[in-house]
Amino acid sequence: MKSLYRSLPLLFVVVCSLSWVNVSANSHDDFLDCLSSYHPDQSSSISKVTYTETNSSYSAVLESSIRNHRFSTPNTPKPLVIVTPLNITHVQATIRCSKKHGLQIRTRSGGHDYEGLSYVSHVPFVVIDLVHFKSVEVDVENEEVWVQSGAIVGEVYYRINERSTNLTFPGAHGYTVGIGGFISGGGDGLLSRKYGLAADNVIDAQFVDASGRVLDRRSMGEDLFWAVRGGGGGSFGIVLSWKIKLVHVPSIVTVFSVGRTLEQNATQLLHRWQYVAPNLPNDVYSLVAISAWKASENETRTVLVTFTSVFQGGANELIPLMQERFPELGLVKEDFIEMTWIESVLFINGLSNETSEALLERNRSLLPPSFKSKSDYVNEPVPEIALQGLWPQLLEVDEAISAVQTFIAYGGMMDEISETETPFPHRKGTLYKIHYNIGWQEEENIRSQRYISWMRKLYSYMGPFVSKSPRAAYVNYRDLDIGRNNDDGKASYKQASVWGRKYFKNNFDRLVSVKTKIDPENFFKHEQSIPPHFH
Repeated sequence: MKSLYRSLPLLFVVVCSLSWVNVSANSHDDFLDCLSSYHPDQSSSISKVTYTETNSSYSAVLESSIRNHRFSTPNTPKPLVIVTPLNITHVQATIRCSKKHGLQIRTRSGGHDYEGLSYVSHVPFVVIDLVHFKSVEVDVENEEVWVQSGAIVGEVYYRINERSTNLTFPGAHGYTVGIGGFISGGGDGLLSRKYGLAADNVIDAQFVDASGRVLDRRSMGEDLFWAVRGGGGGSFGIVLSWKIKLVHVPSIVTVFSVGRTLEQNATQLLHRWQYVAPNLPNDVYSLVAISAWKASENETRTVLVTFTSVFQGGANELIPLMQERFPELGLVKEDFIEMTWIESVLFINGLSNETSEALLERNRSLLPPSFKSKSDYVNEPVPEIALQGLWPQLLEVDEAISAVQTFIAYGGMMDEISETETPFPHRKGTLYKIHYNIGWQEEENIRSQRYISWMRKLYSYMGPFVSKSPRAAYVNYRDLDIGRNNDDGKASYKQASVWGRKYFKNNFDRLVSVKTKIDPENFFKHEQSIPPHFH
């Protein structure tokens, strides 16, 4: 009798697992029947872009946009179905059939969600992959562009540059990022100090809600239009395309990128940078990358701090500016390189030897295959002694592992836009953003917890020196460590506000209000989606 009791828990798990499989199988079959019957005249076209695990292309389609291989293991939950829609009708049918048959939807544009939330869920789910929604329609005369969410930032840079070398949009530093996720999180980048975020320059959008209605700015209303421009992806519906105001760039820009080691006063220079960079003219984009480094096999490892800038103008303006503002860096004339705007995008992405066509390559990875990232915002310069405390932590990481911290200067136009203008609140008073990243090869995934623990320790160390109450974070650097909803995406207001205020500060309340109006049943949800507020 005792042995029977001992086996009951196991029996219960097996029965539950089998019933879960059956539920999934039934949902999956019913969902496919629903899709084909939804628009009989279009059933053949939607069947051509619908993939299940029995389809030979399923794995290739799923893996095509997985940018973090922490979420590409045998144990990672897989979607029952992937739909790569060719038109709006396909999107509407997928939403309505998912809703009807109790399946969750995850929407993927570029696949760069740092926690894999655009293609992983712990309940039965469908992925809408917007890979075919990638048109870029440039209107030079009106200085506008309509961009579909599945396009990557590099494609937008390239297509605008094809039409005009003096126009662009305020895009991301990394060119492989998908437009949908990038703008949904606000989208800071190379021109934020001059023109604000990508979201600050969006003037219209095409949106599909949980009922399958297609809305534009006028029909969705200003509250929802506000929310989709920085409130994070996957909470309100699916934005299929964005109308963006183009911005001006000069014929010549100037770049420099110089490295300094600890032995070359890197600590003091980095400390000084905190005072200089946020106060430079709006035309300067400034970032610092920090990592362990060894000049040759025989030399001792040290820390390398690389100072990089892109200036909207000629070297004859930037040289005296840097000599006046940051003489300690010791720049010489040869450090300054003049080039076109599009060449500077290649330069900042380490593609200086390639032509602009390289920006069209969706699948080139800018981060290590598997990684963990975090973010911070800094409002007061970090003391020099605290910076010194970082170096032993960077140097303890194995040489085969990539551990990089990037400091990206704010200020300029970012100081001039109200923190309630869009959901993205990190505006006036923010000196710079920190992006922490540790990355490893896919075969090292078995040690991932070790690397993640290292990242958490580093993040903990930085706590006293960064923003507080809340300790702010950037929603586009998704981090489930800072708080999460339940695995099924459901959460109370109180539970979600733990992470919500870190990303959005007091804008979180307005986002909850918008969610309650547009998606009261909470159909669009994930581990960090905005919940509706039920009283």
